[in-house]
Amino acid sequence: MSDKITIYQKPTCSKCRGTLAILDESGQNYESVNYYETPLTVDKLRELINKLGLSARDVLRKDEPAARDLDLNTISEDALIQHMVDNPDLMQRPIVVRGDKAKICRPPENVRDLL
Repeated sequence: MSDKITIYQKPTCSKCRGTLAILDESGQNYESVNYYETPLTVDKLRELINKLGLSARDVLRKDEPAARDLDLNTISEDALIQHMVDNPDLMQRPIVVRGDKAKICRPPENVRDLL
């Protein structure tokens, strides 16, 4: 694979740090995006979800306190994406993208599928 690798991550997340370590060990160049410093837009998050081949509900961290306030039976995909953009803690992480493919790297070893 020759497509650029990008990891969307939170520096304090242990899964993100583990994924970054695997990327470092691979010797491949990658871009790291701390989405707390560089917030995702609705369009960018929608693009990531599409590359993952998942729904917004699949990307939601359902155990987060802010997620418990959402009515997941009635909320639309668009509204859920907006909630995740507004509160990034609601997103599964890290998300690694290479070309038109993406993976949630929980566990971090999932990144190997993209290397």
